[in-house]
Amino acid sequence: MPEAPNNTHKNANSYSVAETNKKAFQFIEDVTTKPDEVQKRVLAEILSRNANVEYFRRHGLKGQTDRETFKKTMPVITYEDIQEDINRIADGDKSPIICSQPISEFLTSSGTSGGERKLMPTIEEELGRRSLLYSLLMPVMSQCVPNLEKGKGMYFLFIKSESKTPGGLLARPVLTSYYKSSHFKERPYDPYTNYTSPNETILCSDSYQSMYSQMLCGLFQYQEVLRVGAVFASGFIRAIRFLQKHWTLLCHDIRTGTLNELITDLSVRESVMKILKPDPDVADFIEFECSKESWQGIITRLWPNTKYIDVIVTGTMSQYIPTLDYYSNGLPLVCTMYASSECYFGVNLNPLCKPSEVSYTLIPTMAYFEFLPVERNNEVTDSISMATSLNEKEQQELVDLVDVQLGEEYELVVTTYAGLYRYRVGDILRVAGFKNKAPQFTFICRKNVVLSIDADKTDEVELQNAVKNAETHLIPFDAQLTEYTSYADTTTIPGHYVLFWELNVNGSTPIPPSVFEDCCLTIEESLNSVYRQGRVSDSIGALEIKIVESGTFDKLMDYAISLGASINQYKAPRCVKFAPIIELLNARVMSSYFSPKCPKWVPGHKQWSSIDSLP
Repeated sequence: MPEAPNNTHKNANSYSVAETNKKAFQFIEDVTTKPDEVQKRVLAEILSRNANVEYFRRHGLKGQTDRETFKKTMPVITYEDIQEDINRIADGDKSPIICSQPISEFLTSSGTSGGERKLMPTIEEELGRRSLLYSLLMPVMSQCVPNLEKGKGMYFLFIKSESKTPGGLLARPVLTSYYKSSHFKERPYDPYTNYTSPNETILCSDSYQSMYSQMLCGLFQYQEVLRVGAVFASGFIRAIRFLQKHWTLLCHDIRTGTLNELITDLSVRESVMKILKPDPDVADFIEFECSKESWQGIITRLWPNTKYIDVIVTGTMSQYIPTLDYYSNGLPLVCTMYASSECYFGVNLNPLCKPSEVSYTLIPTMAYFEFLPVERNNEVTDSISMATSLNEKEQQELVDLVDVQLGEEYELVVTTYAGLYRYRVGDILRVAGFKNKAPQFTFICRKNVVLSIDADKTDEVELQNAVKNAETHLIPFDAQLTEYTSYADTTTIPGHYVLFWELNVNGSTPIPPSVFEDCCLTIEESLNSVYRQGRVSDSIGALEIKIVESGTFDKLMDYAISLGASINQYKAPRCVKFAPIIELLNARVMSSYFSPKCPKWVPGHKQWSSIDSLP
């Protein structure tokens, strides 16, 4: 197995940026040159370690470690297939059910990914694998942006208070687990993990105190900041909005060298006061910039040495790109890594690429990867649809990491060291290229996140594209869509799609109702033919857009966090079904508009229609 880079430096004197980078690049080169050999060894190691677990015996795997027997014997599964085993472990069963090593805790999946909080098993050594992936990010970044080790990163990172299962195991988001581990709290000296936020501010469970203290430290050290970021783009924008609301308090603290009395966590106060000193000049500078009417370019105005923004802007996060561009004057938006609660997967080896061109190289030592081919039904919906369960033939269609084809789309399937075997992650990936012999993947979407009234099925990508098309109607009025979600309203007859829109309106000319009606129609015209046929045949009602008050989606996030969602992992859901959330949204509706007529639809395929129209 290729040797992972190991950073054990305790201080700056023993640290060499060049040596650290060299080890990281050599590791990447090694694992991408012979990825199939690495994958064979990873699978054999996982199977030999866990040869006697109950799950393998149940399915008839009797100690074999070869790939062929594994694929013939073990089924491809979803969470529901192992939920009973997970529940047994959660209830305190310590026998080797799915893993020979003790399950150290459960990692909770995002509450807005697929709508269900799942418990993902993990073991202690997985923290080392996550740390390995993190250790690759900055050496890769340093190739594109030199001298990053000479400054600090201002990252807004948060934890959530964990819960315990009936059997006493912790259940918490993967980032909370990592930030609370010694791998993060007691990390060796590394200028690449030199953050403006003290650990204590990140580890504060009160989201207001954590955000306030992290923002305060970031502002006070503004000249040292070379990069800024958060996990998701939405989280970083939330931090900027927090600054808009609280900059006067933050300026007061910097001017006087004191910390607001609302910050009551003693460890936070102590850590911040080690950094904060009275500095009227810095306070004047921040006040001068924040009091301006326009906040365009506020990131580069307040942190003028910033080279890029490190946030996830792929998938549905892509809708935040215009807002980030506005606040940053077009700084590069960097997506560095691809990970989930199930497993950490890979890194972006070309981090300064356009967000639409982001691809991730899966690191073959992280887990054993397989890929289920995805068929798009171009004749009907041109959208991704995956069956929940696979028949025997489909089970045999999975291909290995080195056998994927350029341009093809696959659902990711993983076998991990922690007890997931041939587990369908639910992410749809497209092969975008290769690093040596290792494929690179573009993240497309989560599978089967859909709106449906009748026979229609609208997935996340399709909805995003339709909304993007409709947004163009707002441009003449200097208005932008800042956030949206949707739900299938079946209380009407026939049922219809409802979209909640939150807008940022900068122009002085009111937006007439006809413009929003045009937005409704544009969305409908952009949806698939089954939807449009349903509209024409009156099995689906006219699409509705409801304009909500400013701040509504912040309220939605606060509500989700109050129910246990992680602030790090939170993403505004693109489709909602939970009645209290719909009630929250409806309570803040200012106006609503319906599509004025049915979208165009003709029998047959769109391609046939275009051929028929030729002279």
